[in-house]
Amino acid sequence: MAKLSLNQATTKRWSVAEAVDGCAHGGIPAIGLWREQVAEVGLGQAAKLVADAGLRVSSLCRGGFLTAADEAGQRAALDDNRRAVDEAAALGTDTLVLVVGGLPPGSRDLAGARQLVADRIADLAPHAEAAGVQLALEPLHPMYCADRAVLSTLDQALELAAPFPASVVGVVVDAFHVWWDPRLLPAIAAAGERIASFQVCDWVLPLPSDALLARGMMGDGFVDFRVLREAVEAAGYRGDTEVEIFNADIWAAPGDDVLATMTRRYVTEVLPGH
Repeated sequence: MAKLSLNQATTKRWSVAEAVDGCAHGGIPAIGLWREQVAEVGLGQAAKLVADAGLRVSSLCRGGFLTAADEAGQRAALDDNRRAVDEAAALGTDTLVLVVGGLPPGSRDLAGARQLVADRIADLAPHAEAAGVQLALEPLHPMYCADRAVLSTLDQALELAAPFPASVVGVVVDAFHVWWDPRLLPAIAAAGERIASFQVCDWVLPLPSDALLARGMMGDGFVDFRVLREAVEAAGYRGDTEVEIFNADIWAAPGDDVLATMTRRYVTEVLPGH
């Protein structure tokens, strides 16, 4: 259990205090925090709750949404992301997950949107480097390309990260989003020290009407998590495995039951030898 982390999205209805308490009682040593829940309790209090419970913060979600087409929107996005970098540092994590954003409203210029992301990452990188926080680019499944992330593959994320030191711009390997990619294993090997976060949840069918809530508990779908875990470890990743699940039924279940299932499935579906 030493490398297991609860991403707060999995127990969305829990406050920071409830999630921290659940981890502490469930023997989960790390937590991935979300900015919205942190803001509800306050940055300082969130940091204190985590520290007092003896937990570590595996990541902060999320920054990003960098594809505004107008200057005012770009300035607002940069200001928000610089705040997110500072929040990550204050919480004691060096990983800020970025969901980079989809197409600007009314646009079909995918290449242009990706260039907007590249330009804004270049703007953010000096602030992140000064704060000791790695900008972790998360490629999302192509079904989210229009509205959430114009980065769809790990190769694309690595190309965007390449101009910067690995300690400043890294990538997220989220099983749900990248498991389908025929280039995934060589891309993980190439990522090496740029792997900032490893997240797991399953791809289940049928997909719900809201594609955002399409994730399932490990073992309920089609992803071979051991292959991915072995690949990220072979690439040199030694960080936590975050369980991040967006699923209405899981959100409606008692949080302690969710954590019990999560830890059991982590052992049976993700760790070796089971």
